[in-house]
Amino acid sequence: MATTAFTALACPLDGAPLASADGGWTCPAGHRYDQAAQGYVNLLPVQHKRSRDPGDSKEMVAARRRFLEAGHYRPIAELAARAALADLPAAAACLDAGCGEGYYLRQLAAQADAAGKSSALLGLDISKWAVQAAAKAQRGTATWVVGSNAKLPVLPATLDRVLCLFGFPVYPEFARVLKPGGTLIMIDAGPDHLRELREIIYPTLKTPAAPNDQAPPGFSLRHRESLSCRIELDSQEQIADLLVMTPHFYRASPAGREKAAQLSRLALTVDVRLQVWQRLQPTENA
Repeated sequence: MATTAFTALACPLDGAPLASADGGWTCPAGHRYDQAAQGYVNLLPVQHKRSRDPGDSKEMVAARRRFLEAGHYRPIAELAARAALADLPAAAACLDAGCGEGYYLRQLAAQADAAGKSSALLGLDISKWAVQAAAKAQRGTATWVVGSNAKLPVLPATLDRVLCLFGFPVYPEFARVLKPGGTLIMIDAGPDHLRELREIIYPTLKTPAAPNDQAPPGFSLRHRESLSCRIELDSQEQIADLLVMTPHFYRASPAGREKAAQLSRLALTVDVRLQVWQRLQPTENA
């Protein structure tokens, strides 16, 4: 892999630089974070948690891993990688904020390798189960961290790219950690995303909210495009994995989930929207 060590981690307690030492990470004040046997580090202090076990459950992570590794969302991964690699500077540093089990970051690493580009990759998620699965899948691809987008354990102005794919953006934090001129790459569901599944599990579909095209403070729009394609799921297991890995599993009624459980085949629309936002220079107006 064309990846290098990620060196811009910050202590989640005092914001000081973290240095790798003796199987863990330490800051000048002596705060230490041990690396787990699976190869990740937990930088989410108890006082920063809103629940005992935040983020996706072990079952959701397993379902997402099976679904993504089957290649159903590969066009989305390729779209994100193309956007991230466009005009990527040498020795770049990239963060996947909400990396899940690491599929998209691994695809980015593979694309960077194929393009002969070297980068330092950081995968961060609030779910310890997701980060554990990511580190197990390919420890050498990136630095894997349990952490929160609300308080990124990353030094200011050190990143060239931040990816937030189907995630929860915290624009002030993204602006803080990006270098001026760096880019925030976001992918979100479009109005027709998984429409066929939603028509089955919900009595009626809500009218899609109008997209918010206003630039976040500190950013300007660099690029926007949509991707639409069709996928075919040919087993109850694949359909169940898709439902479990999405918020629809919890939003649907028991009757709606039962309808999905009866399906053995399902043709679906994949509809997503890519937005690339560039971090403004400090002297520019947001």
